[in-house]
Amino acid sequence: MNKTAFVFPGQGAQFAGMGKDFYDNFKESREIFHRANEALGFDITKLCFEGPDEELSVTKITQPALLTVCLAIYEVLKKNDNSAVMGGLSLGEYSALTAAGAMDFETAVRLVYKRGNYMQNTVPLGEGGMLALLGCTDEDAIAFCNDITGKYGLLEPANFNCPGQIVTGGRSTAIDNAVDKAPGFNIKRAIKLQVSAPFHTSMLKPAGDRLKEDLSKIKFKRPVRDVIANVDTLYYEIGKIAEKLEKQVYNPVRWEACVRKMIGDGVNTFVEIGPGKTLTGFIKKIDKNVKSINVDSVQGLNSYLQFAGA
Repeated sequence: MNKTAFVFPGQGAQFAGMGKDFYDNFKESREIFHRANEALGFDITKLCFEGPDEELSVTKITQPALLTVCLAIYEVLKKNDNSAVMGGLSLGEYSALTAAGAMDFETAVRLVYKRGNYMQNTVPLGEGGMLALLGCTDEDAIAFCNDITGKYGLLEPANFNCPGQIVTGGRSTAIDNAVDKAPGFNIKRAIKLQVSAPFHTSMLKPAGDRLKEDLSKIKFKRPVRDVIANVDTLYYEIGKIAEKLEKQVYNPVRWEACVRKMIGDGVNTFVEIGPGKTLTGFIKKIDKNVKSINVDSVQGLNSYLQFAGA
């Protein structure tokens, strides 16, 4: 029995030109882009297609841009949606919940624009950042963070992406000192990331508090698919959507554990919907026996349709 999961990427997957071939080829995709422009009150479509990259990489723009492209692609796939479960990495969770019908597109795109604003403005520029730790276990990464925090300032695990890749976030002083200390903790490499804030760490708690107010005003619907949550790797229940999305802002993203949970529940095919192939790469490192299909272009869409027997 073939059980499929649809998964959606998070921040970092964006590039100028994303989604344009869907816009050019499908009426359903064009409608999503036009609805995004209207809901936001500015031309997000132009930014998706033309950039510039510097502007597209600003968190408050990246988040609604990625959600728009993911949903523009999903709208085309919808009639051939054979997924049993959906998930997403960080921001991608909003795409999953929207695709699964928990909220309408306009609500989602306005919500992630606000989320991006809050996350961007909570920590003053230059005071926080992120550091990728490669070639280490989760335990080594946690021990390393605890040691650095005790000596140089806050450093916390932020993303457990796949075996041997854990992203941490914290104070800039801690990150600067951490780069040289990593080899002492069985960490092969520590790489500073080009991001402006320590996402998914306790430093983002004020952003979660602000988002909580917006979330409390939304009447969520029961998702029509199981959607897995980054914060606890459990499937969303309707009464917990707002609470989990708020916590997700300042808690680690447990992507590897989410993928393992879906595989444990019988998923053997993952379809990554949205720009880039980040999640496909992670999934291959988590379990090389599952099939991954990437739909970030019309060509990728045709491969999926062929696979789905549409």
